[in-house]
Amino acid sequence: MNPKNVVITGAGGVLCSCFAKALAGEGCKVALLDRNLAAAQQVADAIAEMGGNACAVEADVLDKESLREAAEAVHRAIGPCEILINGAGGNHPKGTTSGEFFDPDDLSNPQRVSFFDLEPEGAQFVFDLNFMGTFLVTQVFAKDMVETGGVILNVSSMNAFRPLTKIPAYSAAKAAVQNFTQWLAVHFAPANIRVNAIAPGFFVTNQNKGMLFEADGTPTPRTEKILSQTPMGRFGEPEELLGTVKYLLDDEMSGFVTGVVVPVDGGFSAYSGV
Repeated sequence: MNPKNVVITGAGGVLCSCFAKALAGEGCKVALLDRNLAAAQQVADAIAEMGGNACAVEADVLDKESLREAAEAVHRAIGPCEILINGAGGNHPKGTTSGEFFDPDDLSNPQRVSFFDLEPEGAQFVFDLNFMGTFLVTQVFAKDMVETGGVILNVSSMNAFRPLTKIPAYSAAKAAVQNFTQWLAVHFAPANIRVNAIAPGFFVTNQNKGMLFEADGTPTPRTEKILSQTPMGRFGEPEELLGTVKYLLDDEMSGFVTGVVVPVDGGFSAYSGV
């Protein structure tokens, strides 16, 4: 792909840092946005060591003024945004139930969190982080593209296709991201801005490692269930997302592709369970 100016949110995380390094390796200038500046800077340093061009920028995807300040920093460092990857997101324990299915006994057990115990603030935070964190970032950075065209890549999830148990707010938010991707693709088509999304299946990240593995490294029951429903029988590796990412960002290879959400999931979305 031709070198472009790329802005990535959530760039300090496992998946988006992998995207950043790969795109820098293609000659792109990469702005790494993250609320955790130290994590973003670590990725920027790794890119610099490999001869790439990257800058770390502190930004809160839920604070529009923070994003405006980040955009000014990006413009000074690498120029206007030509490719935007909305990678910031995640779940939170306050948006998670203890059980997969409703159990009346949970209502009287203070150690268990039923659907009825979920606090509005927790659900709102998870929804906002994933959906509004995509909405607001796009509002700020897509302005750079309206005259020259560009590409937006959102990070959806298998939750958008098949909601997972225990995490209602995250599942709903990723479904919203998927719908928003299609809306943006239609809205921005006259401006030659393509908008697509990638929907990863199950990958081990810093956020979910504690849910997938015990302290001694053995798989949790949830991991066993996930892998039993993934025909390829394993977790994905971050590098296995790169082919799809590069394809969707490359105007020569996917110039007529907009409004699609591509699963990269080891067959999870195709498997009925029987």
